[in-house]
Amino acid sequence: MTSDTSGRATAPPSMIERMTLIMEAFDDRSVSLRLDEIAAHTGLPRSTSHRILEQLVRLGWLRHTEGGYALGRRALQLGGLVSDHAEIRAVAVPLLEQLHARTGKVAQLGILDFADVVYLDKIGGIGAAALPSRVGGRSPAHAVGLGKAMLAWLPPEEADTLLEGGMKARTHNTITDLLVMHQELRRIRSRHGLAFERDEYVAGISSVAAAVRGPEGVVAGISLSGETGGDPLERYAPLVLDVAKRISRRLFPETSPDDMPSTVWSDGMMERILGLLDDDTLM
Repeated sequence: MTSDTSGRATAPPSMIERMTLIMEAFDDRSVSLRLDEIAAHTGLPRSTSHRILEQLVRLGWLRHTEGGYALGRRALQLGGLVSDHAEIRAVAVPLLEQLHARTGKVAQLGILDFADVVYLDKIGGIGAAALPSRVGGRSPAHAVGLGKAMLAWLPPEEADTLLEGGMKARTHNTITDLLVMHQELRRIRSRHGLAFERDEYVAGISSVAAAVRGPEGVVAGISLSGETGGDPLERYAPLVLDVAKRISRRLFPETSPDDMPSTVWSDGMMERILGLLDDDTLM
């Protein structure tokens, strides 16, 4: 708080200062604070606190829980508390190398950064040259399978905030309508998290992807990509979903099995998943 010439406390003049005051109230990753507690801690009016809190929730910096407000996915990632990129790569790369060796497709690992996918690794030998992605590079999340797989597990209002007004067409297959995108994200969730991209970012390239999820939500995503019209990616879908779950379990070994589905896939389970992948469900 600042003070005026009479020594009385006044609210910070800028929005950034007010947001900083609120974020500093969460001095422990597990703390959950009620609105009145945050207002008392910051000295901000309840109405101002509530307005800023709701903005922070929409953007993923905080989340609204039964006990009040707590740190959200973006705050935890920024602090390295949920998603340490070096740790994710160390866990994921050996599994992605196996996935590439088994399928011959390009395997990629990425994270969601606002409305973009940032690539942490790309494994594919000669086949990787056909893809425009690069380690450290970005792609629009709405136009790639890897991005859609991660967007599918965000709260709808957060996805709206990230995508609204920024869904530009990359090819004639790119989804550019927010309502259509929400329909696509529902289909992804109905397929247990499998996302497909067919010529949506680059003509002639398709992919299948799945998110890597932890107790606090999505931390990364993986994908297999190849030329459209080659081997049908549906045949590799159970492998992609299995590898995503294995990465999750290795990153979060103490997570309850109820929160992290089993990575053991029976033939019957694979058939049921593949049965969902009919032409009507694919974009």
